[in-house]
Amino acid sequence: MENVFEILEQRGYIEQMTHPEEMKELFSKQSVPFYIGIDPTADSLHVGHFVSLMVASHMQKCGHKPIILVGGGTATIGDPSGKTDMRKMLTREEIEHNVQCIKKQVEKFVSFEGENAAIIVNNGDWLLDLNFVNFMREIGSLFSINKMLAAECYKNRMETGLTFFELGYMLMQSYDFLHLYNTYGCKLQIGGNDQWSNIIGGVELIRKIGKDDSYGLTFKLLTTKEGKKMGKTEKGALWLSPEKTTPYEFYQYWRNVEDASVATVLKMLTFLSLDEIEKLASLKDEQINEAKKILAYEITKLIHGEEEAKKAKEASNALFNGQGSLENMPTCEIETSNISLVDAIVLTNIAPSKGQARTLITQGGISLNDEKITDINYVLSDNDFSDGYAILKKGKKIFYKLIVK
Repeated sequence: MENVFEILEQRGYIEQMTHPEEMKELFSKQSVPFYIGIDPTADSLHVGHFVSLMVASHMQKCGHKPIILVGGGTATIGDPSGKTDMRKMLTREEIEHNVQCIKKQVEKFVSFEGENAAIIVNNGDWLLDLNFVNFMREIGSLFSINKMLAAECYKNRMETGLTFFELGYMLMQSYDFLHLYNTYGCKLQIGGNDQWSNIIGGVELIRKIGKDDSYGLTFKLLTTKEGKKMGKTEKGALWLSPEKTTPYEFYQYWRNVEDASVATVLKMLTFLSLDEIEKLASLKDEQINEAKKILAYEITKLIHGEEEAKKAKEASNALFNGQGSLENMPTCEIETSNISLVDAIVLTNIAPSKGQARTLITQGGISLNDEKITDINYVLSDNDFSDGYAILKKGKKIFYKLIVK
């Protein structure tokens, strides 16, 4: 059996591991169930989940069994990790809707058929009906408050006020690991490096009850060379749902990654061979753009399918190279051609407010049909739609095709 940890190390995923030598030996000899947790706080996954699902896919391909835990129970609290404010508490109905949406996206990464078929479980099935007193006697008594408060996941919340409600998150996630260990023989939890404290809690809980084969692994978060998380756009998170982030916008985000990140993104978010990645990453100057096109296409194909990836590629080529069709570029329908430029900018979400739209115009950041517009009172007319549409552009990378209904 191929040792998956060699693959994960070569592709740059691994950040931290508990008991690394024991883990590598165990996973090289037998098929091992592992789990990754996803709290359904939205009706779509985002790029932050993308890396974890890629890791799960690599592990399944090496013979191990993925358990996708959807946090229908833990989402009622919300993970405080990395947050300065308490998360919004969702209703059970909202959580269940989000769970169903997430399941459809997970299926693109792992298979639910075969010998090591993945399974999806919902921790609401065992957490929501727990007896509080019994839980605190059996589980809470094994956790040190002093040690918990020193954990990284609680530091940001200490300044603004950490509630006991949130403090219980680590206990619940740790109990998840114990439940999966007892029910499915799950021996490994994986997650982003911001989950290290929570993962350690579960590993230690299982070992405190006399077992010695629980493990944890965290993987690196995708960041820019300045250390900022990737996946943030002007509109917010980069979602995997086409309703929240269109395939074109998704493609363009990856098409425009910084040169220094090309190799990392190719390794972590595509299944291209390491040899091919090395060749692409070695390209310099203008040629590196060819690597970015391949990167964007491969990632978009994985998330949205080959047809949507082709459409996004064609739209991008049409805009930037004068090749291909404009049919697939982002389009916004307007009621009349006589719309103010400020209103058009807000309508397309290029800017969230009229004030910011005016600022963009005065700073020379807006073009209409390739002509820069600096008049904040400019009103579009039929002349701007001589080809049946008008192209509204912010900077060099954000385009919208305006069409009159």
